[in-house]
Amino acid sequence: GEWRAFAIQYRDSRNVLKTDSRPMDARNPDRKPINMTTLGGHYIHNFDTSAGQLDVLFWGVGQLGTWGSQDHKAGALAAEAGYQPPILGKLKPWIRGGYFYGSGDDNPSDDKHNTFFEILPTPRWYARFPFFNLMNNDDIFGQFMLHPHQKLAIRAEVHSLRLAARNDLWYLGGGAFQPWTFGYIGRPSSGGRGLATLFDVSADYNMAAGLSFSGYYGVARGKSVVAGVYPEGRNGHLGYVELTYRF
Repeated sequence: GEWRAFAIQYRDSRNVLKTDSRPMDARNPDRKPINMTTLGGHYIHNFDTSAGQLDVLFWGVGQLGTWGSQDHKAGALAAEAGYQPPILGKLKPWIRGGYFYGSGDDNPSDDKHNTFFEILPTPRWYARFPFFNLMNNDDIFGQFMLHPHQKLAIRAEVHSLRLAARNDLWYLGGGAFQPWTFGYIGRPSSGGRGLATLFDVSADYNMAAGLSFSGYYGVARGKSVVAGVYPEGRNGHLGYVELTYRF
């Protein structure tokens, strides 16, 4: 097992328009800095038993500080578990499932900001079809993985995605990447919570030392929030192939 505790201090003093659920006339004049502390930790454990291997993960954070002129209090948590049964030895099946919650702000008219802020992430680690991120997010997911060869990994997932707070936004993006752009965008929720159900499958093959090939395809079945923004087409598809060389 492994314990970890961490603290992150983040300050963003760029003179840019923040993305949050306040109306434009309240957001536009607020160019005060974002200044927050994130405190959290995780615990990971692998149990090697006669009935197979069981793994668990617990992760959580709390945030305190200021979001421009607003007080900021938010948090996020994750709980995951996996099982590798002692069957089909050549395929090495691995079944996993879990839940993630990133808080949202259900009252945009007060002087408090309660949307979990993920700072500067890389969305692709948890959202290979990145039409969502960890902000105002409620995600129940399952995974199934096979390793039929030491160089080949096959993975399939399903995610049931909702907004944590119906009066907050549907957030997208990965944080500050240039001085004049905030780095996140938000789309209206239309008072709903249902975002999408995502199905995807991928294969990763290590061809040689430093050289790997990946293929991915995902289908997102949009729900009420997506339909409110895209009434003519709520479903999305993403596929890619990728060749990577590390040196």
